Amino acid sequence: MQLIKCDICPHMCGVNREKGYKGKCKCNDKIKIALASVHEFEEPCISKINGSGTIFFSNCNLNCIYCQNYEISAMGKGKEVSIEELAEIMLRQQAKKVNNINLVTPTMYAYQIKEAIKIARQKGLSIPIVYNTNGYENVDTIKELKGYVDIYLPDLKYYSDEIAKKYSGIDKYFSVTTKAIIEMYKQVGDVVLDENGIIKKGVIIRHMILPNHMQNTKNILKWIKENIDSGVYVSVMAQYFPTFKAKEDELINRKISRKEYKEIERYLYLLGMENGYIQEMGEEEEGYVPDFNLTF
Repeated sequence: MQLIKCDICPHMCGVNREKGYKGKCKCNDKIKIALASVHEFEEPCISKINGSGTIFFSNCNLNCIYCQNYEISAMGKGKEVSIEELAEIMLRQQAKKVNNINLVTPTMYAYQIKEAIKIARQKGLSIPIVYNTNGYENVDTIKELKGYVDIYLPDLKYYSDEIAKKYSGIDKYFSVTTKAIIEMYKQVGDVVLDENGIIKKGVIIRHMILPNHMQNTKNILKWIKENIDSGVYVSVMAQYFPTFKAKEDELINRKISRKEYKEIERYLYLLGMENGYIQEMGEEEEGYVPDFNLTF
């Protein structure tokens, strides 16, 4: 895991980020974040009671045309901080009595994050670390994070490479991401909850239902059922709404329908998947997008 010839994510750009060059993720060697806040709307085991201490990182190694956080992922809104400052932000979050430190879109900064966790732990950081990722991860990078991450929260967006290319500009998403998820599970094992139902370790695989793509969701869920132990949790999200460039695509320029939701709900029960969550349909999903106001 190095920045001199960057190999942190599957793009393997090989650019020298320490000299200011940027790869496909649009990042140099500086950490860039857009918000640190107490988040109450993650999965119940992550955020209930005291909230989750989120840190939203700017930029991304995917190019999703429907990204709800496009302001920071695609447009790069954020402020640069040092490794030492990131460690202090983690400690300030812990001081708010949150359940965990939730690193949102951390992939591009995995090396710096590892160093920041070292510093923060020396100064008293003791709550679990959540690695909240789009799933497009290099297995070797995940291995480097062993002992630093307690909870992995990866997306598994696409089964079809064609859909992944169309909506996220990425090749071989499914094969790359599933290998990374298997490594995550090997590393932290089954989900472990405390007496209040708060997660302490484990893997929760997220998947967001896209309108007109029911088979993609079914294939994802079937793969999880057949290839990952039941100790992993699954979180099926219904919060999709068309934003950013998705408004221009005729297949995903609307929210999912009640019929589509029920179809996936029935399929979950058909598979017999018991551990995890299916998000209820709402009417104001846009209201859950954070205000990325550069407060830390």
